Amino acid sequence: MGRNFRAARVYETVRDFLETDVVKRAAGQRARKPPAWFSAVQMIPPTELLTRPHPIQHSPPDTNARRPHNVYRPTKIVYPEDQMRYQFYKDHPWELARPKLLLEHDGKDGRHRDWSKGLRQPGMALSGESVVQRQLWLLENTPGMSVAEAYDAARHEFYKLRQQEDIARRIAVEEARYVGAYFGKGPIQVSMINEDKAYDEWRVWAYGHIQKAAALREQGSAQVVDMPDVLDVDVGDEGAAAAEAPVIPQ
Repeated sequence: MGRNFRAARVYETVRDFLETDVVKRAAGQRARKPPAWFSAVQMIPPTELLTRPHPIQHSPPDTNARRPHNVYRPTKIVYPEDQMRYQFYKDHPWELARPKLLLEHDGKDGRHRDWSKGLRQPGMALSGESVVQRQLWLLENTPGMSVAEAYDAARHEFYKLRQQEDIARRIAVEEARYVGAYFGKGPIQVSMINEDKAYDEWRVWAYGHIQKAAALREQGSAQVVDMPDVLDVDVGDEGAAAAEAPVIPQ
């Protein structure tokens, strides 16, 4: 059974009824007058919603309702890459020490990247952000792949590219030194020089403290008062010691 819209169409029903010949013949010579509510319903038609809305002031009070907090605090914006970025830099903290390129051309550089081709992207240095974007692409385009599997796949690609960079850097240094280039002292040599310098300073400081301690010992031994010769006497027994002991006047 369908919904009954008879009450919502009362205006159309009465209007058609008044305009029929049956009403005209029944009225005869009497003037035909529409109902008092006819013009009001014409200007303000009934709503199409057949159920009466329940005002909120008629609802029973909620005793467990609390006062809302942080009404004016903006909503925290969270992206899927945030957790991936946190996980990568937690496992590779030294990647944060590498210099970053913050220059952008039009603010839409991310749209020009094609992460389906790997971590190498034109105009972008290899970094942790490359791993994050590659992992996100694998999750969105590889069915059945979990977050851990996508992370491992992107991470292994990152390791291979880093190894290639290190090998290329060492080969370039060897070739440059072969033709006479000089790069100065390396980090290990600089650290050894600083360690030797700190050791020499400590040795000077320790020698000074040893000299001061020796001088204090010599000064203390010179101020000691000589004890009586009786202390040098070889005492045979307690009786002899008592007889030879000096009498202290009272």
